[in-house]
Formats: sequence, structure tokens, C-alpha cells
Amino acid sequence: MPVRTLTLDGFRSYEHLEIAFGDGPQVIVGRNAAGKTNLLEAMVVLSTGRSHRSSTDPEMVRWGADFARSSALVESAGRREELEVVVHARATGAGARKRVRVNGVNRRAAALRPMLRTVLFAPEDMLLIVGSPSLRRNLLDALVAQREPTAAAVMSTYQRTLTQRNSLLRRIREEEADRAELSYWTGAILEQGARILDWRHEALAAIAQPLAAAHREIAPEETELRLRYSSNAERGPGESNEDALRRRLRETADKEVWNGATLVGPHRDDFLFVSGERELTEFASRGQQRTAILALKLAEMDVLTALDGRPPLLLLDDVFSELDPERRAHLVRRIGDLPQAIVTTTTPDDLDPALVEASTLWRVKPGSVTLAGTGS
Repeated sequence: MPVRTLTLDGFRSYEHLEIAFGDGPQVIVGRNAAGKTNLLEAMVVLSTGRSHRSSTDPEMVRWGADFARSSALVESAGRREELEVVVHARATGAGARKRVRVNGVNRRAAALRPMLRTVLFAPEDMLLIVGSPSLRRNLLDALVAQREPTAAAVMSTYQRTLTQRNSLLRRIREEEADRAELSYWTGAILEQGARILDWRHEALAAIAQPLAAAHREIAPEETELRLRYSSNAERGPGESNEDALRRRLRETADKEVWNGATLVGPHRDDFLFVSGERELTEFASRGQQRTAILALKLAEMDVLTALDGRPPLLLLDDVFSELDPERRAHLVRRIGDLPQAIVTTTTPDDLDPALVEASTLWRVKPGSVTLAGTGS
């Protein structure tokens, strides 16, 4: 899914930018805070409709600008599609802060994902194994959303439902509302939560074999790597995810009122990296952790490619400096098989020489991007 052109207006550090990418690796070189990550962020926005760096859309708007516009011409399934996302610094007359268009037609954000699938590998991913469960949930849900067209909308609805239910639980605790009012919101949590759980388990099942294969390729001497879902609504014999969630909501009903919060559901779940029967957090060195995370990213690529034979766009945000030469070589081999990959770095010295040789080089300075030549 190559990006042929990227145009930015009022996006982060860019007042205006137009850049045309070719095939193969595109290496973007610049010092820290020059704007390299902003380019990758724009591509994530054009893929998902939202930023991976900001919790609120207006943060993407350049200081002093009224809106941030990102658009791209993308090759998808033999066609060229024009994608556009516009975020306003403040609500417009109609109240909307974000507009998504595909080929000039207003669409929902979910329409972007089949046009431009992405896999992002960023330095913060190095914390996936030992970091907060929210990092792992977000990664899994991003994979789910790229596999299932309706998932993003269901997840968004689930979060709104969760907010409403938690507010009601606090009011019940303070004796400002009747407990009978919970029935509607509990039913909604159950319906949406069970769908999310089903999708998550399906995604983990789909990634299991590619993950084991990628890890075996990188570290053939280590025990097979797998992912294990960790839930506070574990399924009992013969139970579905919906059955288990319903049972646990019933079991924790009194405790939820006491805490004023929903204590079970997808928002509290996690997945764990397991080698043999042990969690990696119990014994893995930093090198072993990085091997597992690299294998996971390569497996993501394989899972998304398997959907329709089109490899996703790989976005590598200054991660080569985090990897030793052997792991870099594995990543370089995979990049060489892709129609296009976007790589950022502070210096080409951090990259494998073979990657530099095969790449188109771009130089980033605050507010501008210029062609620096080809590696060859």
C-alpha cells in the first residue's frame, strides 16, 4: 500500500509540505524534534483517522493555525485513492472538529483502514513487555480494527458506555440514583464487550503462527514465543466470552457499586508474552525482550498481508538504534520484500549499510523535507 504523495497543511511543525515518495525504503534523516515523527503520525492519521501520539485531535493543529490537514495519494488494490483528514482547532459551526474524505467524499474514519493499512514500530514499543497493560491493549485493538471494519466503532461506543456506567455507579454509591438504572448500561457493556473479546481472541489466534515463525527465525535457540490473553472474565468450561463476562458482572456487582467503577471487561484485560510456561517479564533480558517485540511487529505484517495479499505500509520511527546488528539484519531483510517502508533516523550510521544502499534519502529540518539522494 505505497503512499505516492503526502500533503500537510497546518499539521504539527509543518505550515505546508508536499512530498512524493517512490518505491522501496524511504529513509527520513533529521535531528530530534526536527519533525520526522510528525510525518509518520500523519500517515497513521490517514490510516486510522486518529493520532497514535495524542489523546485529542486538536493537538495536531500547528500553533496559530485554524486546522490541520493531511492528505495522501495511495496505491490500493491497483487503484489510486485520495485520502484526507482535516482536524479543526475548535468546533466549526456544525460542531464537528474532524472531517474524513476518501476520493473527495465524506466518509467515516473506518473507511480509511482498507485503503492504507499500517504497522508502526516506535521506540515506545520497546516497553510493550514490561510497560503498562494499556500499551498492549492498544496494540491488540489496533490490529483488531485493521482486521474487522466495524471494530473501531464498537470500541468507541464501548468507551462511551463505560463512562456512562461508571458515572451511574458513583451516583448509586452516593445514593443519588437507583440501582435498577444499571440494567441498561450493564446490557450495553455486555453486548459490546463480548464482541471486543471475540475479536481479540480471533486476532491472537491469527497471529500465533506468524509470531512463532518470526521468533524462530530471529532466535532459533530460544523456546517458542506465544501470547496468552489475561482476563478478569476467564471462560469456564463450555462458556463463551459473553457467558463469562455476564457471570463476572453479576459476581462483582456489589463491589462495583462500592468502588464506583466497572471492574471487569475488555478495558481491564491484558495479554502476556510467554516462552515455555513462563512470562517473559520473569526472566527475559533486554535483548530477549527486543527479539520478542520485533517478532511481534513482523507477525503483524504477516497477519495484515494475509487479509488480501497487500502488505501494509511499515513505519519505523527511529528504532534501529534500539536493535543490535543481528536484529537489524532481520528487519532489513523484511523491509526489502515490501513495496514501500518509511524509516526515520537521526543519522544513517544507525542503519544497516544494505538498507541505506537500497533507500531514497530525505533530509528533515524544522518545517521542511528535501530529497537528499539515493543510497546507491
